[in-house]
Parts: sequence; C-alpha cells; structure tokens
Amino acid sequence: MPGTIVPTDAKATLNFGDSLKINGKSFCNSYGGLAELMNGKFELKNVFITKMYCQESAMAETAYLKRLNETTRAQLNDGNLVLLNNNKKLLIFKNVN
Repeated sequence: MPGTIVPTDAKATLNFGDSLKINGKSFCNSYGGLAELMNGKFELKNVFITKMYCQESAMAETAYLKRLNETTRAQLNDGNLVLLNNNKKLLIFKNVN
C-alpha cells in the first residue's frame, strides 16, 4: 500500500478464481466477493469479511479494505497487479505463484 506502514508479521492477499470470484487475507481477517470488469472499469462487489480483531494490524486492515472498495481500475505493471482509483495507485500486488 503506497504511503502506508504495514505489519511485518502479517500480509494482505488477493486471489482470483473462476468467474472472477475473489478471496484473500486482509492482514488479520479473511474476505471474499466478486470482481467485475466492464468497459475498462474494475469494481469489487458483494465483499464479505470475517470479524476477528487484531490490534497489531487493525489500522492497516482498515486502510487495505478501504482501498479495495475505492478501486475503479486495475492494470498490470512489470508482472504486478496495480489497483487504482482513476490514476491514483491504491494497492500493488506481487504474484507469488
């Protein structure tokens, strides 16, 4: 997350499955939902999340989920998935497979 301090002992992930189903980890909690790509716009829908509280990562998790919800575009840069709001970079994911 550009401009945000993230916990060193936890990570956030975003995985894509069949029919653009998503799931991942937001430092502490797990989440899922659907991604929609239409006319160059990228949006996450029907996002659900578990409700555990982890004090060490609470601020980073809140920022991460907020940025996921603000995403309007996605692009690939040097093998990384970049989620943007218009031209502002929100989240950058590295492929670990």
